[in-house]
Amino acid sequence: MSPLPAPASLPDDLARHLRRLRPDAAIIILTGAGISRESGLHTFRDADGIWAQVRLEDVATPGAFARDPDKVQGFYNARRQALLDPAVQPNPAHHALARLEREWQGPVLLVTQNVDDLHDRAGSTDLIAMHGELMKARCTECGGLHPWTGDLSDTDTCPACGRVGYLRPHIVWFGEMPLFMDRIGDALEAMEPNDLFISIGTSGNVYPAAGFVAEARAAGAVTVEVNLEATDGAHLFHSGLYGPASQTVPALVDALLAIR
Repeated sequence: MSPLPAPASLPDDLARHLRRLRPDAAIIILTGAGISRESGLHTFRDADGIWAQVRLEDVATPGAFARDPDKVQGFYNARRQALLDPAVQPNPAHHALARLEREWQGPVLLVTQNVDDLHDRAGSTDLIAMHGELMKARCTECGGLHPWTGDLSDTDTCPACGRVGYLRPHIVWFGEMPLFMDRIGDALEAMEPNDLFISIGTSGNVYPAAGFVAEARAAGAVTVEVNLEATDGAHLFHSGLYGPASQTVPALVDALLAIR
């Protein structure tokens, strides 16, 4: 393996850890709301985030939907319309990860906690949306999953079964199990020494995703935190890269693709 150059934009300790990687190492990437912040979408847990403006218990639990489905639908209708704003587009961080998937010699699995579609729009294909997708509706009667860009209400008809009033946002609410956990678990279990786990733009406070880094480290993988600033869990990672995602993620991808 040729040595990896240490770009000026990467800390020396991070470049040193990246030198451990082989050119075909498996890479698992976890992304959170921080990667979409520069695209104009609000994060959840910042001081000015979504959960500072509305109680999650009122809009993001199965109980909330049972008590007041109109309020819950209205909350997600507003978020869906915000995502459809022409000004909301994938930023350089999204595009850099799609480039990494295209050009890296080994497998690149992208797991996102986000419900936006910005990774899809940027071109990522090996993508797991573990918390669901805002641009889809799910029928609670037949389980049908459907693309959905308009508002949802109790008057909508399921395109699969024809029942009225059973569509809900395809979102994993608090108290529900994240999606595709078997596939994520298998990928983490298959990691080998000197593979790579990267966490981007996530607080590290929400499980089970917050536990992925420990599983990756137990397998001997290199672990890197990329965030606007160090999180409370930064000590769990071998190294960190801090600053706006639109700058840090492309720099990291450039460094990885220099491994030949």
